[in-house]
Amino acid sequence: MSWLHSLQTRWRALSPLHKGLLQLLFWGALAVALVIWQALRMPGAALYVHNHTDRPIFSYFVNDSWGGNASAHGGGKHTCCWRIEGETLKVEWILDVTPEQIEQGLEEETLSLELPNPPRRRTDDTLHVHFLPGDQVRLAWSDAHTSPLREELSEFYARDKEAKTR
Repeated sequence: MSWLHSLQTRWRALSPLHKGLLQLLFWGALAVALVIWQALRMPGAALYVHNHTDRPIFSYFVNDSWGGNASAHGGGKHTCCWRIEGETLKVEWILDVTPEQIEQGLEEETLSLELPNPPRRRTDDTLHVHFLPGDQVRLAWSDAHTSPLREELSEFYARDKEAKTR
C-alpha cells in the first residue's frame, strides 16, 4: 500500500496543467491503441452458401454464426456480418427433406464438421461454404460473391444446373 500512497502524494503535488497533460496523454494513448487494435483485426465477413446436394439445407452455422438455408442444388444466399476467426471452423448444418424424400423414408439430420480455416487476405470479406454429397464441406475465402472454388467444383455446378432444369 505504500507505493499507492506515494503515487497519490506525487499526483497531488502536480500542478493542474501537468495533471491535465497527463490525463490527455493517457486518454490519447488509449484512443490510439483502440485504433491500432481495430486496424489489425480482421473485418467481419459474410457467409455465402453453395448447396451441391440433392437435399435442402434447413439451416447452417459456422462457429455459431448463422448462415441461412439453401434449396437442393441451390445457393447464392448470404448472411452478413459475422466475426469468423480461429485456426479451425465448426460447420453445423441441418439437412432437410423434400416431400418425395419423406416418402422414401429420409428424415431430417443434424451434422457437424470441424475444418481448417482456409487462408484469408485482409480484403476477403466472404466465406464460401460448399455443401457436397457424402456430407462433405469445402470452405474458401474471397472478396467477391463468386467462389474461388468454382473451377475446381465445376462438375457440381454442372449437376446443379442440370437438376434445376428437370
